[in-house]
Amino acid sequence: MLMWLFDDVLFVDVALFGYITFRTIMAALTAMLVSLLVGPLFIRHMAHRQYGQPIRALGPESHHQKAGTPTMGGALMLIAIVVSTLMWTDLTNRYVWAVMFVTVAFGAIGFMDDFLKLKEKNSEGLSAATKYLAQSLSAIAVAIFLYLSADVAANTQLFVPFFKDIALPLGLGFVVLAYFVIVGASNAVNLTDGLDGLAIMPAVFVATGLGIFAYATSNAVFADYLDMAFVPGVGELAIFCAALAGAGLGFLWWNTYPASVFMGDIGALSVGASLGLVAVAVRQEIIFFVMAGIFVIETLSVILQVASFKLTGRRLFRMAPIHHHFELKGWPEPKVIVRFWIISVMLVLASLATMKIR
Repeated sequence: MLMWLFDDVLFVDVALFGYITFRTIMAALTAMLVSLLVGPLFIRHMAHRQYGQPIRALGPESHHQKAGTPTMGGALMLIAIVVSTLMWTDLTNRYVWAVMFVTVAFGAIGFMDDFLKLKEKNSEGLSAATKYLAQSLSAIAVAIFLYLSADVAANTQLFVPFFKDIALPLGLGFVVLAYFVIVGASNAVNLTDGLDGLAIMPAVFVATGLGIFAYATSNAVFADYLDMAFVPGVGELAIFCAALAGAGLGFLWWNTYPASVFMGDIGALSVGASLGLVAVAVRQEIIFFVMAGIFVIETLSVILQVASFKLTGRRLFRMAPIHHHFELKGWPEPKVIVRFWIISVMLVLASLATMKIR
């Protein structure tokens, strides 16, 4: 928006706006400031309205003391992300509008889920079928948009890490892959969001890593040097990733243990879906599986727990998702959170290392 305002309205040539790196830094700072400044007002408003988080009856007993903590803090993040993205990105870029659509659409789904939980005073919210249908329709819509608007072959090819010459044309399979990555990432982040700050910090790390991939992938010189796919225009997503990271850090100020506000589904679903969309756009779906390993592990723990109980009548973990397992083993909540953060950093760094291993 600022690029358009200065160039097309005020007719002022601000050279800095031509640099993705400058706009990326400013997007992170803007989103962080919005989160920090709006946070107290948002928290007071939610507390005044008594919009407190319903606690799952089957969860760890230590969580019951968190009942009543203001929730839907993800709305604070969405405000910061949207404002910062609109300010600093090129609004003629199709990737910007694709990721904005996914962020807002999944945020709306999460809002309805959170609102019903607050209204009914329980932890149920939307039915699983309704939520999944809404997620599916949104993901398929944006996947089809990206497929139909593809302008280079790399847009719909699958690239395999460590092999510079393997690029598998997907055709309509691209829509299927994009759908599973977006919906899967959305639900994986939602499952991880069970402890104070546990989900948001890995999301910040992953957003930072994907932002680096977006910048390198959109730069012909870097892409050639690193033997990566060159995808024109996708660099604008580095700015969105910076906005997400900045908003996440600002939100963490209020969400860190003991949390003053919870993210809620409005934040978890939208953050996960947007990260999945960026991974698809930069053609790094396989690397994203590693980079977002904490979310993958949390999801697999639930799948394995359910499968084991149904097949054998026995549970693999004391409780799923797996962060509850460690809580019940006696780990204090901050220890679980920080150790998961450390693992997330390691996974993101390992994923970035693959940029040169071709």
